[in-house]
Amino acid sequence: MRGMTGKDPKSLIRIARESGGHDHVEPLDLGVRVRELRKARNWTLEQAANQAGLARSTLSKIENGQMSPTYDAVKKLAVGLEISVPQLFTSPQKEQVNGRMSVVKSGEGTHQVTTTYEHELLAEGLRKKAMLPYRARVRARSMDEFDGWVRHDGEEFLFVLTGVITLYTEFYEPVEMRRGDSAYYDGTMGHNVVSLSDDDATILWVTSLV
Repeated sequence: MRGMTGKDPKSLIRIARESGGHDHVEPLDLGVRVRELRKARNWTLEQAANQAGLARSTLSKIENGQMSPTYDAVKKLAVGLEISVPQLFTSPQKEQVNGRMSVVKSGEGTHQVTTTYEHELLAEGLRKKAMLPYRARVRARSMDEFDGWVRHDGEEFLFVLTGVITLYTEFYEPVEMRRGDSAYYDGTMGHNVVSLSDDDATILWVTSLV
């Protein structure tokens, strides 16, 4: 995924984020935010406190603005609510857009060609995406064709569409994958893909932007 006319996955992610613009961020009441998140999950104070590993009285005081949580408590809240710490401090969009859709006919995505991959960017017209989907034709046949590991922020999902590939990762043994096989991994872990097929294998990649 490196070398695509100067764009690697990290730069693609940055471009996708920047294309969404920057909204004005209003001051956030953490107690109200925590209460809204808890109620959205239909959890009682006790259930939410157990999830976060906090005392029920502590959570009640946080929600009512009677105490400011320590950073350790904030991390526990984020883990318990199954969100990231930044999301805990981010207000929900007031003008939430529902029913967005982007249709890309086969072969009509934006193409980026490199020595190792040929990418077709999908849903490029959608702004403020949470995911970056793209189809890739794997041209590489050896790890020697890569300039080191590819690493980038976020998580990544890979699905083999045609052919046979080997997924190389920094911390695991190489994995041979065929049509229908998939992998989900941390994008910060070094990774590369090579094709084992006579013809170039094709894969679907989806990279998170948050």
